[in-house]
Amino acid sequence: MKAGRSILTCALLLASVHHVAAASGATPAKVSGSTALALAGVIAPLSPVLSGAEKKAMAMLFAANSDIPYKKPIVVTADRIVCRTGNVDITVRNCEVTFGKKTRTVNGSTANEVFATEALAGIPSDGAAGSIFESLTNLSCTIDPNAIRRKDGSGADCTFQPGN
Repeated sequence: MKAGRSILTCALLLASVHHVAAASGATPAKVSGSTALALAGVIAPLSPVLSGAEKKAMAMLFAANSDIPYKKPIVVTADRIVCRTGNVDITVRNCEVTFGKKTRTVNGSTANEVFATEALAGIPSDGAAGSIFESLTNLSCTIDPNAIRRKDGSGADCTFQPGN
């Protein structure tokens, strides 16, 4: 019986997160802490604007290694992220991540990571003809390795516009 209540509690929590994000409409959303680090962590490897050192620092931070030589804040941005999974063809998983005029398409496990992390950040999903979509625009995450080293929950903040 406890498992049933736990599942119901999780479903209600996810529904409330979905409702809050969907209700935000024109208002930019903000996440911080571990969710922001995760969002920046899955987008950073795809970015054509981050340096190799910044990508390596992000990979190390996202892999729970805060003892990194990189000291400057890292800004991870994306103009648009659109992810799709199939609910009829359950093998479909893809995301298009747009950085300026460059669009990067990822499939499979990488797309699944982005999709799941968007959901964690409260991005609402929308269904259409056998597909489930999640999208956001104007992603901007600031990751401060010096603050993260303090292990006090600070050092990672993201803003974005849910949808479109």
